Amino acid sequence: MFFTCSAHVPKSAAATKPASRKIIKKAGKKSFAVDLHCHVHVPEADAIAKQTALPPRDPVLQHGSQRSADRQKEQWQQIHHKATSTEARLKEMDKMGIDVQAISTSPSHYNYRIEPELNRQASRVVNERLAEIVASHPDRFVALGTVPMQDPKMAVAELEYCMKKLGFRGLELGTNVGKTEIADPKYEKLWAKAQELGAVIFLHPSGFTDTSRMKEHFLTNVIGNPLDTTMAIAHIVYGGILERYPKLKIVAAHGGGYMGHYPARMDHAYRVRPECHDFITRPPSYYMKKIYYDTMVFGEAQLEHLVKLWGESHVVIGTDYPYDMGYYKPVDFIERTASLTRKQKDAIIGGNAAKLLGLKVPKR
Repeated sequence: MFFTCSAHVPKSAAATKPASRKIIKKAGKKSFAVDLHCHVHVPEADAIAKQTALPPRDPVLQHGSQRSADRQKEQWQQIHHKATSTEARLKEMDKMGIDVQAISTSPSHYNYRIEPELNRQASRVVNERLAEIVASHPDRFVALGTVPMQDPKMAVAELEYCMKKLGFRGLELGTNVGKTEIADPKYEKLWAKAQELGAVIFLHPSGFTDTSRMKEHFLTNVIGNPLDTTMAIAHIVYGGILERYPKLKIVAAHGGGYMGHYPARMDHAYRVRPECHDFITRPPSYYMKKIYYDTMVFGEAQLEHLVKLWGESHVVIGTDYPYDMGYYKPVDFIERTASLTRKQKDAIIGGNAAKLLGLKVPKR
């Protein structure tokens, strides 16, 4: 076993033989590795969501060029088996040198626009499937659930179900709920419950809400996704979420978007603009240092910047598996970043995520 796990799983989720460690050794990996940014697709949830009159929401298909839309459809045909097959996922994990994935929903399953009851049902189907995957290989997977954010009461109830009944480690949340920010006061009880339960909150973009200038060049994703994460963090920080709930464990996808490049500007606004300190008593960078950031930044200089800015204890591996905008040599990426010490590399590769998720790092 790679780690110990006391999580409850549904009785219907039958355990199978764990994956062999021999394959892992062939990757030449020196550190226990945990991927905190990886997605699972559940076709049964799509069938529920299709009962609504609204069309499926895909920022690329809706707002991108025809060329990007065609490529998006082609990509989905190429990766569908990776997004749905546990065995294919395990093989890819072994190639990447990943010991444990914290699996979470495909962003297409957020379904925040559809009727609340339909999304409650779809979310439950996704969460049950994630629990089955964890049960089948408990030494390779833990899970982050999804909740129907369009109804705050339902969202809190599903969070409790995920944490108390399924033994999940937290949630994946989209960075906006249509035109409503996730820092809106209506979600206060969700943040309070997340802190109470010790839930990890993985923030992932759900598509930028103003795409009028992003039609060409796949900018709905290239610029839009990190920009949406940046906006969500800004609202969380300025809105005082981390002031009121200082023990929240928030992880931001894609290195936190562009947030790492402008903390000083946010601090300056806090000092000179009254509307920028209505809900906080310290500069924004103080709260931003409480957030964890994944390694989905592609360049060694950007990784070094994250470590310098936020500290090696707040950076974790992310791959964005199985999409084409993912990065599939995550351990090598960290290992070849020459400025990092062995201790820093071990922390980023898996030590930090293990602490967040409550995993016991094995001795090697």
